[in-house]
Order: sequence, then C-alpha cells, then structure tokens
Amino acid sequence: MSGAAFEKLYGIIRKLRGPDGCPWDREQSPQSLRGALVEECYECVEAIDEGDAAHVREELGDLFLLAAMLSYMFEEEGRFTVGDVFQGVSEKLIRRHPHVFAASRAGTAEEVLANWERIKVEKEGRKPKDSCLDTVSRALPPLDRAYKLQKKAAASGFDWPSAEGVCAKLEEEYAETRAEMKKAGGTATAALEGELGDLLFSVVNLCRALGVEPSIALQRTNVKFYRRFQFVEKRAKESAGEGAGALPLEVLDGFWQEAKRAGL
Repeated sequence: MSGAAFEKLYGIIRKLRGPDGCPWDREQSPQSLRGALVEECYECVEAIDEGDAAHVREELGDLFLLAAMLSYMFEEEGRFTVGDVFQGVSEKLIRRHPHVFAASRAGTAEEVLANWERIKVEKEGRKPKDSCLDTVSRALPPLDRAYKLQKKAAASGFDWPSAEGVCAKLEEEYAETRAEMKKAGGTATAALEGELGDLLFSVVNLCRALGVEPSIALQRTNVKFYRRFQFVEKRAKESAGEGAGALPLEVLDGFWQEAKRAGL
C-alpha cells in the first residue's frame, strides 16, 4: 500500500513538472525550494508538539512532497534518480547499523554513534575532519548550529561539569552585555552585537545542559506569545474599539496579565 501511494505521488510530480503541468511547479528549482524545505520542517515540529496526529500527517506529507520534488528535479537533469535516493539511504542504514544487520555489537547509543563515525571514515571513505566541529553544517540556522557545536565540543570533554557553571557564565555574560549597553548609549554597536551573541550562546548552553533543545523551546514561546498577543488585540478592540497601538502600555500589560491568568 505504501509503495503504491508513493508511486501515485511520483506520478503527480512528473505530471506537474511536465509540459502540460503547472507553470509554477515547472519554474521551481532546488534553490527556490530551499526556504520552503526549512519552513515545512519547522511546521512539522510544531504539529508534533501539538500532538495532533492529523496535523502531523499533513505536515509529513508536505515534507515528503518537497523531498520527492527535489529528487525528481535532479532526476530530470540526469544527475541521479528518485530511486537512487532511496537505494542510497537504504544502503547507508544497513552499513551504519552493523550491530543490527551484521555481527558487530553496540549496547548503548554512544557506542552506536562511535561506530557511525568510524564507518564514515573506514568504509565510506570520508576524509577525517580537521576538527570535530567541522561535522556541523554551516547551513543550519544560527540557534541550531550553536546547539550542535556545543554538543560536539562537549562530546570531546570540553563542557561544564554541571548546569550551575553554565548559570554562572550566563550571569557573567549578562553583566558584560549591560556594561556594553551603557557604553553604547542606545546605539547598536559591533561590540554590543558581540556581547549579545555571547549571551545568546550561553542561553543555548544552558538549554543543552538541562536537556532542552533551544529551537524547540523558542518555538513553544513563539506560539505562546502569539496566543497572548492575539488576546491583547481582542481585548483592546473590545475596550476601546481600536487596535492595541491606540492604548497605553500599562493597559496593554493588564490585558497580557489577563491572558496569562486565563492559561493562554
């Protein structure tokens, strides 16, 4: 059933990209779909957080569509086929799981990851990196890249012994940011930008130390902020018949506190 469903999707994509297909779809390229791919990944994460299976199914469908569309674009160019993509990932999974498909052993997740790194070099011929940090993609959003850079460094032993050390560093960075703010006098200087970057990096470090993925935590707060500000806008309209911008901040903050008490 799943194979037939993919065949149907593949046929639809071929039709959309064909001479009698959709003008918009025919104009797309791997470059033009990069942003959509990132956006759909985040929408899928949001659906998973919501626990709504129907929404997750829809978002996974969008991801499969983009992955299949991108693969077919390269197939059209004769660089590889959609089948090559599936064959390649299947072979990789078997190769990197010798503890499942061969006689090797790996009793813990850490041993599995160590095997993966060894297999990449010994069996896949990948050149060893100059630094363990080189394995972290530069294309990741900055927040996610900071998290992964820290994880890689921690795996090499460069890490705080406890979350308390991270908290102390966070307080230090906050104090340095406050000091730079005074120097800058309300101007967005390069030095202030650097201090704010250090502060954000420390917050990411605290998330990691506590076992929280920072991008997921931030997304939850984005959703919460959206709900509460929607409530503020609604109450402003009910109260004054105008938008939130027409009311003083203290009134808007009162509406915000209402939203919090309402559990939004």
